[in-house]
Amino acid sequence: MSIDQRLSELGITLPQPAAPVAAYVPVVVAGGFAYVSGQVSSENGQMITGRLGDDLDVEAGQKAARACGLMILAQLKGALGSLDRVERVVKLGVFVNCTPEFTDQPKVGNGASELMQEVFGEAGRHSRAAVGAPALPLGVAVEVDAIVKVKD
Repeated sequence: MSIDQRLSELGITLPQPAAPVAAYVPVVVAGGFAYVSGQVSSENGQMITGRLGDDLDVEAGQKAARACGLMILAQLKGALGSLDRVERVVKLGVFVNCTPEFTDQPKVGNGASELMQEVFGEAGRHSRAAVGAPALPLGVAVEVDAIVKVKD
C-alpha cells in the first residue's frame, strides 16, 4: 500500500506546504536524509497560538503538534515528490511554548510522534527531543522539525 493510500485510509488530507517565513528553505535533502525545518502549528491557514500551562491544555498541545506533523508530511511530499521515498523517520524535535511550570512536553510531542507511526508504521518510530520554550515564532503553541532517511 502506498503512503497516499494509507493517508486516504486514515482520512488524512495534507495541507499545502507552507512558504518559509524567514531566510531558510523548508527541506534540505542531502546524503540520503531530508532535514525538515521547524514547522509551526497551524490549521486551515490559521496559526494555533498560545502557551501550554497558561491558556492551552495538553490535549490542545497534542492537536497543535499533530498539525505540525501534517505540515512536515506536506513539506516532505513537496520536496521528495512522494512520501513513498521515506525510508524511516529518524528524529523529531518538538518545541513547546509553555510556562516554566509546565512539564508535559513529552505528552504534547506525542501528537506529532503518533501521527508518524500511524502513517509509516514501524518506519515512523523515531528518536525525539521535546523541550519547553518561553516563546516561539509568531506566538505559536508548538514547532516541530524532522530528520528523515530517504530511499534513493
